[in-house]
Amino acid sequence: MSLISTKNDEEHTRECVKELYDSQVGVRETGGSNRGSHVEMYLASVDLGPSYAWCAAFVSWCYQNAEVEAPQSAWVPSFALRRKRIYHRGKFEKQTPQKGDVFMIWYNSKNRPAHIGFIDQWGEKWIVTVEGNTNDNGSREGDGVYRKRRLKKQVWVVSDFVNSTDRQKLP
Repeated sequence: MSLISTKNDEEHTRECVKELYDSQVGVRETGGSNRGSHVEMYLASVDLGPSYAWCAAFVSWCYQNAEVEAPQSAWVPSFALRRKRIYHRGKFEKQTPQKGDVFMIWYNSKNRPAHIGFIDQWGEKWIVTVEGNTNDNGSREGDGVYRKRRLKKQVWVVSDFVNSTDRQKLP
């Protein structure tokens, strides 16, 4: 496979991932916290029933439907694989994050990354994201899928599961 076709495949996959996450912006929980038909669909994609936190399940559902090899998990740390990391605490490790990559936010109270979402645009100081289980305030226990604007300094890690040059099997 040539480098050109690999880049075209990657760009096509990124567009598919973006189309999926964009199509979910506006989804809201219904019938209680971590409930509703869409939320339960995201959770079912990682073999969980209703009422679980679902930001990572949303990411997993999008990746599954775009045929991106990524963890099928509702556990945010599952997406913090070192070999997939491209950005860590303000430093680029491999490349500039782009649409379809996932960012994670570290929570000292949990001593782990505890919220995840998609990078939509990467700017100088700000990023535009699409996230599940958040709200207007950017909570990790929100009520829907939102397009957000966050300061880059909030980002702990960005991982790239789309890059076609690293298609290693995941555990």
